[in-house]
Amino acid sequence: MWLAVAIALAVAALAMVLQRRRPEAPSQRRWAVPDQLDRADFERPGAPWLVVVFSSATCDGCATAVQRAQAVASADVVVQDVEFTARRDLHERYNIETVPMLVVADRHGVVRAHFIGTPAEGEIEHAFTELTGAS
Repeated sequence: MWLAVAIALAVAALAMVLQRRRPEAPSQRRWAVPDQLDRADFERPGAPWLVVVFSSATCDGCATAVQRAQAVASADVVVQDVEFTARRDLHERYNIETVPMLVVADRHGVVRAHFIGTPAEGEIEHAFTELTGAS
């Protein structure tokens, strides 16, 4: 019986030592998405909707993201590509750390939808359908 107790204590002590030596789990980062945009920073600030594509010339999926965003451009929806080297100030102001990032803002600049990475075909249109209640 004493042998079983001694073995159990040894196993418990070994487990504690190994637990202390195990490195911390890597942190999981979520990219920050702005909650609000100043519409004066972008084209046609009076338009009811704004789709901003934060992009970079070195980004493989950015051109596709811009193309898919252009599908919703209209008199009510302005789509603007904000390329990093051309508008670094806006990337910094809104703390954009990954591209492509698309944000959909209403007339007051409140971000109502966002996409991190290249959105799937039709995904932006679907978001507008949900936001506007259009069918």
